[in-house]
Amino acid sequence: MGIFNIVIAGVGGQGVLLASKVLSESALVAGMDVKQNEVHGMAQRGGSVISFVRIGPRVGSPVVMPGTADLLISFEPLEALRHLHYLKPGGMLVYNKATINPSTVASGLAAYPADVAERIAMAVPGARGIEALAIAKAAGNAKAVNMVMVGSVLKALPIDPRIVEGVVTAMSKGRGAEVNRKALTGGAAA
Repeated sequence: MGIFNIVIAGVGGQGVLLASKVLSESALVAGMDVKQNEVHGMAQRGGSVISFVRIGPRVGSPVVMPGTADLLISFEPLEALRHLHYLKPGGMLVYNKATINPSTVASGLAAYPADVAERIAMAVPGARGIEALAIAKAAGNAKAVNMVMVGSVLKALPIDPRIVEGVVTAMSKGRGAEVNRKALTGGAAA
């Protein structure tokens, strides 16, 4: 196996960094080398958050170069469009269909683009949009969108899904463990 490059994109507060930590820890438990990196400059104000996870037998750098990501997981449709350039030809894109208005939209200076799903489909014909927010709410907590998104890509990862579930359970506390496991399972079924 070569290096498997993952880009996770979203906005502040969506749990991008925790999802990245789950994938990184799962790779370590599976006995692989992993490097992780993140950029979250204005995350506290709802700005973009992006994280790179690189998994393989030996990984030198934590940075995913544009055009080399095997997998792009986006927690918001506009963030999917914003980070499409990281995806390699034939790479996989899974995105949450629920939108979050950027500050320019929230302040009335711009409108949320109506054609985001169409533009994603044109750029990545096999892209898969899922109703992650609804699945997270059904699991017991809207904040579990990040675990839904991790679950939605379990089959694409070079890691045994049981390892990921074990890591999620170990990292969760109290009732959160049950909610996160349900969110993971719901995402896997989406």
